[in-house]
Amino acid sequence: MDIKDTYKTISTATEEVLFKDKNSKFFGYAFPISSEEEAKQHLERLKKQHHSARHWCYAWQIGVKKIRFRANDDGEPSNSAGQPIYGQVQSFELTNVLVVVVRYFGGVKLGVGGLINAYKRAAQLALETSDIIEKTIDVDFLIIFEYKDMNKVMRIIKEHQLKITRQELELNCNIYISVRKTVADKINSFFSALYEVTIKELENQ
Repeated sequence: MDIKDTYKTISTATEEVLFKDKNSKFFGYAFPISSEEEAKQHLERLKKQHHSARHWCYAWQIGVKKIRFRANDDGEPSNSAGQPIYGQVQSFELTNVLVVVVRYFGGVKLGVGGLINAYKRAAQLALETSDIIEKTIDVDFLIIFEYKDMNKVMRIIKEHQLKITRQELELNCNIYISVRKTVADKINSFFSALYEVTIKELENQ
């Protein structure tokens, strides 16, 4: 079975896009995020920027192994805003992304069908203008060993051109490495085979 070890996200925040329907204006935005806290910060900024708007509806998805997501209608009829926005995140197959659609009410009610279409279109426009990139899903390991075993550990790291993310080299040495998911088991077995060397997989998204 092929292990999927890449995912898609966006590289930078998008330019503002605008979708209009019956005098209502829908401004769409997309942001790369890695935490719910970042999503909240972007929302707060947009609420200040568009302080006279009626609704700030959004959807986000975070994670590659453990997926977390939220869709928020912000006062619009149930499932008429957040869910259509989230549907676009799914349709573009993205993660670690926040999409916000800010609505200015134009005096004419659009009905649930009209709202679903408007929020979907604004989200779609925002994601169409975004720079979508593919990233590798990496597994992080901690290698624990004594200083005398440094050479044999470093030999494997150099041979396989592994990325060291952090190291603490004292009497006992800790080296943190990040490897692509597809080769994680193989790399784990190389270090596990070394006498007096311990390797632990670290929890990440």
